[in-house]
Amino acid sequence: MQIQAAVAREVHGKLSVETVNLASPTADEVLVKLVATGVCHTDQAIIEQIMPLPLPLVLGHEGAGIVEEVGANVKGISVGDHVVLTFASCGHCHHCEDHHPSYCDHYAPLNFGTRRADGTPTITDSSGAPIGAAFFAQSSFATHALANQSNVVKVRKDAPLELLGPLGCGLSTGAGTIFNVAKPTPDSTIAIFGTGALGCAAIMAAKSLGVKRIVAVDRVASRLELARKLGASDTIDTSKQNLAEALAALGGLDFAMDTSGVPKLIEAAVAALKVRGTCAVLGASADSDLHLSVLPLISGRSIRGVTNGDCDPQELIPKLVDMYMAGTFPFDQLCAFYKLADINQAFADSHSGKTIKPIIRF
Repeated sequence: MQIQAAVAREVHGKLSVETVNLASPTADEVLVKLVATGVCHTDQAIIEQIMPLPLPLVLGHEGAGIVEEVGANVKGISVGDHVVLTFASCGHCHHCEDHHPSYCDHYAPLNFGTRRADGTPTITDSSGAPIGAAFFAQSSFATHALANQSNVVKVRKDAPLELLGPLGCGLSTGAGTIFNVAKPTPDSTIAIFGTGALGCAAIMAAKSLGVKRIVAVDRVASRLELARKLGASDTIDTSKQNLAEALAALGGLDFAMDTSGVPKLIEAAVAALKVRGTCAVLGASADSDLHLSVLPLISGRSIRGVTNGDCDPQELIPKLVDMYMAGTFPFDQLCAFYKLADINQAFADSHSGKTIKPIIRF
């Protein structure tokens, strides 16, 4: 079928909205008509080749939509279901069977392979030439997407579907890191470095658990103001305050979460940990070398990389939808909607900080 899709063709370049051809679903696939799709920094990382995947490529991995067709081998998903698309996993490796699908042994080929497992393309251009797709088993910067059973999550139909796409990656990553990795108690002191979508989701999740000391660290005053509205008890503005001194004044961190990938911030976060404290690293930047003193780590401190909030999306995404509907996870305050034709503006607004979570609405 012919669909509209935003195609990344040049490194550091703009996306072009094109008419492309989407393959018919196989017996193991689900065809979803997209209602909306979140824009994530991971999409930008591909365009900038911080994560080098071959171009041209249809990106997008926070899709939400309505099921239009279901393959014969797909179970538990029906035409007309409202769904959020997330990352794909194999379902049968050690990590998947242990309920840690974000560490699936086949995560890379399933989510970054740009084609089906058998090597066939899912999208071709108007001349029939293959275009990279199947990004996170969806490539949802498009009006329709092919997905797999593992990355299709059914959600309640009374929730605003156009808003739910970011739960597939950014928001579930931030919230999942709190629920599944940090597991703070009300008396914990936690610090969130970076108050973008991941950081704000973590703040809201921590507040929902009754954590009293939630520290937001950023250099943008407007984001820190929003962080307070969402549940942060303290803020550190690195454009005005000495970060090391401000962290020391807290008396130590039980848990730190870095979303920036900036080595200096990660180093500061680790240095501020209490004995047995943990720093979770969620982001990456072009400069990814850390310089740390080993001796303090021996005192029970730890650094842990986290993918997708170490979550089972089939459990966490419906939970976050329920929390939103109950008013305890108000992530709509992070979002702004854009048309597909304005997708480059959405990226620009995300980069500048004007919009924390852009959503492309079809």
